[in-house]
Order: sequence, then structure tokens, then C-alpha cells
Amino acid sequence: MKTFLLIGASALLLFNSCAPVTPQQRIENNIGVYNSLPSREQELVKRGELARGMSPDAVFMAWGPPSRRYQGLQNNAATERWDYEGSRPVYSNSVGMGYGYGTGYYGRRAGYSSLFLSPEVAYVPYRRATVLFKNDRVDSWESAQ
Repeated sequence: MKTFLLIGASALLLFNSCAPVTPQQRIENNIGVYNSLPSREQELVKRGELARGMSPDAVFMAWGPPSRRYQGLQNNAATERWDYEGSRPVYSNSVGMGYGYGTGYYGRRAGYSSLFLSPEVAYVPYRRATVLFKNDRVDSWESAQ
């Protein structure tokens, strides 16, 4: 019984960690942060949109946590760049041939060969969006089409 519960809890955790999180879910989970935003930013967050001048909290609420963060300096202004990653499937096929020996009927050794086709899927990461902050406010952003 304990094993069944452990497997069920693991599956639920895996399912929830892979499920996409929407702006509405982030609002519900961070209602205090959402209520502290100006009304203009609240409206943008609800739609999952960005605008120049938004705070990092508003970007987090609209788009979620970034995959990577970079800090820098540009024209004497502190900058921070948030990158959001995605992944794309890449499909390929492998063709191969195998040869070996095994035990056949009545204990006799027999040679065999086989030809196989093996479909494969690999997921390749890519940068799907970037947000650039200057002095702790959104200066620009871009996203893949």
C-alpha cells in the first residue's frame, strides 16, 4: 500500500511540475505581489503582456521565472537580462545491422543477423524570449515567433 501511495504521489508531482503555469495561476499563488502592482501593470499581467517601464515583479507575474539571469552595465545604467528557454523536438532515424551467435533449437549454436530502423527524438533548447531591464524597469523585450 505504501508503494502504491509513493508511486501515486511521484506521478502527481511529475505531472504538476510539467504542467504549464498561466499568469492567472501566478496571480492566485502571489496575490500580495499582484495587489502591490499599479493597475496598469495588473491589466497587462492578466493578459500575459509586457510594456516598457514594468517592474521585475510584474514581468515575473506575466511570464513566470526566467531560465537564466544576466547582470551588466550599459551607458552607466545597471542592466539585467532575463532569458526564457524553450525546447524543440528534433526527429531522426538510425539504421543499423547486428550479427551474433545464439543457441538455436536443440542446443545448436546458430548465427543470426538483423537490420533495424530506430526512430529517435531529441529535444534541443532555444532562447524563446528575452527581457532587458535598465535601472530595475523593463527597457525592451523580444520573443521568438
